[in-house]
Amino acid sequence: MSTAIELRGLRREYGERAALAGVDLSLAAGESLVVLGPNGAGKTTLLRILATLLRPSGGEARVLGARLPGEAWKARGRIGFLGHEPLLYRDLSGRENLRFHARLHGMGGEDAEARIAELLAGVAMERRADQRVAELSAGMRQRLALCRCILHEPELLLLDEPDAHLDAEGRELAGELIGPRAERTRVLVSHDPERALPEAERALVLSRDGRVAHDCRAGELDPTAIRAGVAA
Repeated sequence: MSTAIELRGLRREYGERAALAGVDLSLAAGESLVVLGPNGAGKTTLLRILATLLRPSGGEARVLGARLPGEAWKARGRIGFLGHEPLLYRDLSGRENLRFHARLHGMGGEDAEARIAELLAGVAMERRADQRVAELSAGMRQRLALCRCILHEPELLLLDEPDAHLDAEGRELAGELIGPRAERTRVLVSHDPERALPEAERALVLSRDGRVAHDCRAGELDPTAIRAGVAA
């Protein structure tokens, strides 16, 4: 089995503050990893480094075989990233946004239109897809952002709180789109261990100082105990 992510002594500092302080990780292709930890533990920083959006301060990082940051271009088009912002143009409609991102990934014509229609149906957004994003609720924008991040069928999904702003229906639909699949690797940042742990094979728990507190099989962790630590 090939390795999708390999980190050795990964560090990221903001001035004198260490957001990540020597993170080691090896994640096999096709595995799902949930990343947990209290606010300020470096979870989002880790995800942004893996997405090639942030340069590490030190250590070694390989994503999909590409060494970061020097070979980031080799991995970037094979990654789907969902961050705290939906990365949608507010003056365009949802459908226009997805067409724009399809062109960025070299997708066009009938195949792109069919893929967009499939995804919009998957998040129950067909009837709202031609409204300007600025007119949509936060939950609807999140549904469109989910479509954006998997539009090009990436090998690696990086998901930062994908349930944010979603109601029960939205969470169920999202689970069908971005849930575990054998052909893709997932890294999921969550504040909800009860929901996230059952969807992952692996768990990485970061401490408040940006170090690895636990790196284990997801089933080995007690969600209640982890939630207490996350909230601390």
